[in-house]
Amino acid sequence: MPLKTASRVWIVILLVLLSVMTYLDRILISIAGPGIMREFSLSATQMGLCYTAYLTAYALVMIPGGSLTDRLGPRVTLTMMALGSALFTGLTALAGKPGLGSLTGVIPSFVIVRMAMGICAAPTYPAIARMNANWMPVSERARVWGWVACGAGIGGACSPLFFSRISASWGWRGAFCVAAGASAVLGLIWFRFVRDYPAEDTAGTDLPPATPWKELLTNRDLMLLTAGYFTVNYFEYIFFFWLYYYFGQIRHMGENESAIYTTLMWISWVIMTPVGGWVSDRLMTQYGRNGARRLVIITGLTLSVILVYIGTNVTGTFATVALLCLSLGFASSSDGPYWAAAIDAGGQAFVVTQDAPEPSGGACGTSSAKPTGSPPPSRRSSGATSPRWGI
Repeated sequence: MPLKTASRVWIVILLVLLSVMTYLDRILISIAGPGIMREFSLSATQMGLCYTAYLTAYALVMIPGGSLTDRLGPRVTLTMMALGSALFTGLTALAGKPGLGSLTGVIPSFVIVRMAMGICAAPTYPAIARMNANWMPVSERARVWGWVACGAGIGGACSPLFFSRISASWGWRGAFCVAAGASAVLGLIWFRFVRDYPAEDTAGTDLPPATPWKELLTNRDLMLLTAGYFTVNYFEYIFFFWLYYYFGQIRHMGENESAIYTTLMWISWVIMTPVGGWVSDRLMTQYGRNGARRLVIITGLTLSVILVYIGTNVTGTFATVALLCLSLGFASSSDGPYWAAAIDAGGQAFVVTQDAPEPSGGACGTSSAKPTGSPPPSRRSSGATSPRWGI
């Protein structure tokens, strides 16, 4: 395997692991949620506020996080993200009483810690998108992003099983501490072995130009992508934050059953996100770049709507779980094409638009956490800035 190809493979593996880690840290509180609610006598609305705190900060800091990536580069930014997430994942174990809740109250302590964690996590996907553009050719970006999104699914799938096993011995606080330690180790590995650009690429020496905000805000394609991704994420975040609660508290299943069924949902995500990216890249030769992105997104979301409607109107547990798994899987297949389309839509500012999916995703996640173009230039010649805008 050529050195450059081998380096790209390792970059993708580490990006996937970072995606796994950030979703494990993000979703763990939703798995711990029922136990936290019982321990501190919290209502679903109060717990939803704790979930919303993370997503609010995450959405608001996304664009500044892209600017930070411009200044520091994705290597340093992702290191800071991993270490910051590790810190506040660990501090989540100290929220409540005894702990920070003794000083500020239970709910404020969880809200403060989760908001701080959202701030640390916000640059994750803008910086990952920057690495995608720095290291990967145009024809591979959708499938690479599919694998990155797959990592998010792996993190989500691991959360219920990880939490159930660790909390059985050390309680819910122990699970957060173990996750914090793993995040810190991964962040240090990333910093030690990764560079912002391939060794032969001199693009890293170029100063980034000013962000063309007017051009971005008046880019029809980018605005439509933003709106479309908002609706997809609203749907997905309902699964992320309330599915475990739904199985356990509404369907009255045991903790093990709830963990297994929640994991199955994430497995569907793990399978379908790389499939969607791969299919999108493969179809480019037949339908062109825009046609391939469109076809995967439209087909996946149409099937998802049909399946979720059927799944919520059947009574059998097996049928419900199977249909909801397929629904989430087809929705997630659009992730790679959405992000690749954001890069495509940016033209000369394509790297600026790479985090296009994220702020609107975080914004719609804030709601659902409550109960309820022209071809881009080459990397070497673009001189474009790091991702700041977010779909």
